[in-house]
Amino acid sequence: MKIAIIERIENYSQEKPFNIKYSLSSCYKEIFDNLDILLIPILSEKNLDIICNLCDGLVVTGSSNHVHPKYYGEKPINNKEYNFDEYPLVKKAVELFYNSRKPILGICAGIQEINVIFGGTLKQDIPNHKLIDQSKHKIKIAPDSFLYSVYGKEIIEVNSYHKQCIKDIAPNFKITAVSEDGIIEGIENDNIIAVQWHPEVLYDMKIFEKFINKINKK
Repeated sequence: MKIAIIERIENYSQEKPFNIKYSLSSCYKEIFDNLDILLIPILSEKNLDIICNLCDGLVVTGSSNHVHPKYYGEKPINNKEYNFDEYPLVKKAVELFYNSRKPILGICAGIQEINVIFGGTLKQDIPNHKLIDQSKHKIKIAPDSFLYSVYGKEIIEVNSYHKQCIKDIAPNFKITAVSEDGIIEGIENDNIIAVQWHPEVLYDMKIFEKFINKINKK
C-alpha cells in the first residue's frame, strides 16, 4: 500500500539558496514502517494527479504555518505575518484525493486546512492549547464516529500544539470530538477524518491502523 503525505515548509537559513527546507517528522516514518506502508511525499503542486493515481490515501500533516485568513474571508489579526503559504498545495491534493474517493487523514494544521477547503472558518488565535511541555487535556468523542471506533470510549487525553482552531465547521462535516473548553478536536465527512492533536507524536498506532483498515475497505 502507498500513502501520500504532505511535507511542510520550514525556515532553514537566511542565506540563499538554502533559506527554506521541506520536512517530515520521523514519527511518521517509524509508524508507517511498522505498518509496512510506503510513504510518497508531496512537496509540489506539479504532477499531483499522478501521485493521487499511485496512492491509496492521503495524510495532511501538521505545520507551523497557519492558513492565511484571506482564504476564509477575514483579515489577519494583530498584524500577524504569514511567511509561507502552503494552502494552495494542500487544497489541490485534498480535492484530488477526495474526488477520487480515497481516504484522507488530517492532523493539527491539517484539520484546519481541510475545514477551510470545504467552506469553514478558523479562530485565528486561541489561548491554552499550545502545550509544549508535553502535557495533555481531555476530549469527548462522539459515539457514532470513526474516532469512537478507534478508541472505544467517549473520553480520552490528547496532546496539543496549536494556536488556531475551527470556528465555523464546513458544510456536510460533523463534529466528532470536542475539548473541555469547547474547541473542536475532530471532524469527519465521508472519506475524510481529521483531528486537532498529534497522534503521531504519541505513537498512537490505533488511529493509523484504523485509517489503513478504512483504505482496505474501499
